[in-house]
Amino acid sequence: MIDDETPVLDNHLHLDPDNHRGIDAVEDFARLGGTHLLVVNKPSWHLDVEADRGEDFRPVFERTIEVVEEASAVLEGRAWPVLGVHPGLISRLVDERGYSPEEAREIMQSGIDVAAEYVADGEALALKSGRPHYDVDDSVWEASNDVMRHAFEHGGDLDCAVQLHTEASEEMTEVADWAEDAGMERHQVVKHYAAGRLEGPTPSVMSEKDRLERAAERGEPFLMETDYVDDPDRPGAVLGPKTVPRRVRWLLEEGYEEAVHNAHVETPKLVYGIDTETTLDRRSDGS
Repeated sequence: MIDDETPVLDNHLHLDPDNHRGIDAVEDFARLGGTHLLVVNKPSWHLDVEADRGEDFRPVFERTIEVVEEASAVLEGRAWPVLGVHPGLISRLVDERGYSPEEAREIMQSGIDVAAEYVADGEALALKSGRPHYDVDDSVWEASNDVMRHAFEHGGDLDCAVQLHTEASEEMTEVADWAEDAGMERHQVVKHYAAGRLEGPTPSVMSEKDRLERAAERGEPFLMETDYVDDPDRPGAVLGPKTVPRRVRWLLEEGYEEAVHNAHVETPKLVYGIDTETTLDRRSDGS
């Protein structure tokens, strides 16, 4: 079982209270022992925002901040927003809306600029960026890398983490090098939807048992996530909000206490500078 002093953090999920479960999903997470969340804004077009400039992303970010406040109210820990521009937007801009890759790059970079304002003001914890996880032509790939490196520039200036949505890989040292060149610490780069092994960034491991075993046995910093999408059209997509607490319980039963402390206390502090122990209400009130 998960004891009252064990924080349980889902490092990457989405909430959509306007179109699907929203806080109901958070309550499911909390009921099974989940305490902390990093809530990533949904892709802008999923919220009917067709961006042509950076300011167009602001309603997406504002709504994410609002739902994070609602989530924190029902958690025994708290939630934080992670804001940015989904890398798949470049294909929507180029293939569906007729922008050149260079124009799409400018729109996406300006969206990252707006997201960085919220980090600078203390309203968001980290940024989100990346590059397509599917095949694209060279010009789109180069533009996407430029967007990602732009996010790293903000990460270096703000001393904040950047979560990445990228292609599947266990070797991303070049990307970590780019972040370091921009003034970030390598561990502040987080690859979301990671397997149990990764060179370069910090892996945010999808909470499947085989991936978690690899991460636990490797002994390096890692995080756990579900990538819950909260989409009524894809109710079974990725992993549900109960998964991380269930997998923490399983890891503890399997004797991986150090790995649980690594993923839910040590690595969040290392990567984001957050303290999941002192922000856990149930430690102090005995409830």
